[in-house]
Amino acid sequence: MKWQEWLEKWGMTSLKIKTPFLEADWHPKDKDKDAAWELYIELLTRNATQPLPKEHGDEATALESIHKLFGLTREIIKKHGRECIEFTKIAIVVLNQIVRPFTAKWHKKMLVNAFADSQKRDEFRKELLELQKSLRYYTKMLSDMAGIEDLTELEDRNG
Repeated sequence: MKWQEWLEKWGMTSLKIKTPFLEADWHPKDKDKDAAWELYIELLTRNATQPLPKEHGDEATALESIHKLFGLTREIIKKHGRECIEFTKIAIVVLNQIVRPFTAKWHKKMLVNAFADSQKRDEFRKELLELQKSLRYYTKMLSDMAGIEDLTELEDRNG
């Protein structure tokens, strides 16, 4: 399978990746699988993918949790080293193209006390929902890379 085919499988074709990379074969190694598993578990248990009902949680803590994905990902990459290059390729792109625009925008707004304004809190939560959709796709991609059953849709959120 080629990288482009794998990204298409998971609906992540909007990522901006150079053509030579997309044409390369996609063959995750054991270290890629281990790294994917570690980040998969982190994503499944954070508000990166989990609902944040209006009556629960606060925006600053949610933003902090999303921002921690950078440090977690770096630590996972360092732990598994050069042997997890396939994981590293997708992790860097997702952080830089999906997560960073969200955290940069909202960190700047938080510094000027935007979360004191109910309209800004609502805007944050609306944008968080959009981010969560992308990160749920990413979570599913990670389960595929790890070679495990995906638990992203395990819980019944309607009942």
